[in-house]
Amino acid sequence: AREFGIRGRGWLFGGDPSACYGSRNTRSATRSAGMPDGQHRNANEEQHRGCSLRFPLLLKNNVYYCGFNSPKSFGGNSYFVQHPDGNWLIDSPRFTQPLLSALEKLGGLRYIFLSHRDDVADAVKFAAHFGSERIIHQNEVHSQPGAEIVIHGFDPVAITPEFLVIRTPGHTRGHCCLLYSNRYLFTGDHLDWDRDSNRLDASPDYCWYSWPQQRESITRLLQYSFNWVLPGHGQRIHLPALAMRKHLQDLVRRMDQIQP
Repeated sequence: AREFGIRGRGWLFGGDPSACYGSRNTRSATRSAGMPDGQHRNANEEQHRGCSLRFPLLLKNNVYYCGFNSPKSFGGNSYFVQHPDGNWLIDSPRFTQPLLSALEKLGGLRYIFLSHRDDVADAVKFAAHFGSERIIHQNEVHSQPGAEIVIHGFDPVAITPEFLVIRTPGHTRGHCCLLYSNRYLFTGDHLDWDRDSNRLDASPDYCWYSWPQQRESITRLLQYSFNWVLPGHGQRIHLPALAMRKHLQDLVRRMDQIQP
């Protein structure tokens, strides 16, 4: 494995859920159209197949949401970045043929960034299939013992000029975020957008390591500029960088008042 920094040490795609997965809206529509039950089931099956062909779902420019969330990562979101210097998978979806075929058409995978141990899912299978290099922090490497690139310590690590790994302990000891092009922050289980309160949020109820360290990690994110938050769980959000910074500052203040 390559080692860096050694110093001796929601909704599934944030859109309308009725668009996929055989929703109540679809069932009601087919029944109201007078379809027999068998035709109704066939209509849902066709819809499922149609949904699978939509993924990965383009979010912006060359950044995609993968879909095919895996129960192995508690239904966590994963993302794909198409890049001329090698494509990236951020956390792992299910290893399934429709997604494999789509990723092959997009050029395969060079890197697989794993934010922490909870969201590795089928990363081993994706790495073997595409010959990818998995990136994970030393404190999470027990979940990927064969990982090709292991991050050590606390300092940010630039894997390539546009991709920066930022250490963010809190949710787990070795949790990391990935900043792409100073615009897209892939946050794993570190923070997300709460659509009900309309603000950035972090959860003490799902903090497995240290809430004070998670607060410190979120505070350190104020050093960076980004206008997308793309989480493993919860809602993603796109805001102007200044507005994102204000929401981040507000989250830090609120975290001060929470005693888990």
